[in-house]
Amino acid sequence: MNQLWSVVIEEHRSSLSQMFLQPFLSYTTKTHTTFTLNTESTANWNNPPGDAKWTVPLNFQVSQILKIGKQPISIGVGGRYYADSPRYGPNWGLRFIVTLLYPTGKRPEPIEKTSFVK
Repeated sequence: MNQLWSVVIEEHRSSLSQMFLQPFLSYTTKTHTTFTLNTESTANWNNPPGDAKWTVPLNFQVSQILKIGKQPISIGVGGRYYADSPRYGPNWGLRFIVTLLYPTGKRPEPIEKTSFVK
């Protein structure tokens, strides 16, 4: 979450007051498929009355990790439905994702289980 405010207001500039929220929920299977549900919501507190202050897209996406040659990549696709948006705002959207992955090759050390009871 972040909130932006304008600090200096000059005559030729309008004031700024906007908020951004991005909560998400992801689930990854044993086959490295990830299902994600999130929103990338923004609020424009300065919108005039009658125009929506919020833009609330609900995103669902599916991604998969695979290898092309020796290069691991993540590919995905997602859909977006706008639960709320300003006048003349979008109703839906699509997202295509390609991410090159560069693993370090190091695995984290296992944490030793210690017991305080003897």
